[in-house]
Amino acid sequence: MMIIDNKFELGQKVYLVTDKEQLTRIVNGIQVCSAGSIIYRVACGTVEFWASDYEISTEKNIEQLVNS
Repeated sequence: MMIIDNKFELGQKVYLVTDKEQLTRIVNGIQVCSAGSIIYRVACGTVEFWASDYEISTEKNIEQLVNS
C-alpha cells in the first residue's frame, strides 16, 4: 500500500514563489511519480503547468511584488 502525503489539495489557491506578479493559481491536478515525489498541476486562467511543492506557496511572496 502507498500513502500519499501531498502538501496541497485539489482546488486549493496557491502562488508561485518566483512569480513577480504573485497571481493566484488553482491546484487542479496531482501526479505521483515512481520515486515517490509529487508534482502539482496549477492553473491561472487558461494557462496550466506542473510545479514541484518547493515552487508553490499558500502565501503571496511580498518580496517578489516589492522587488519587481
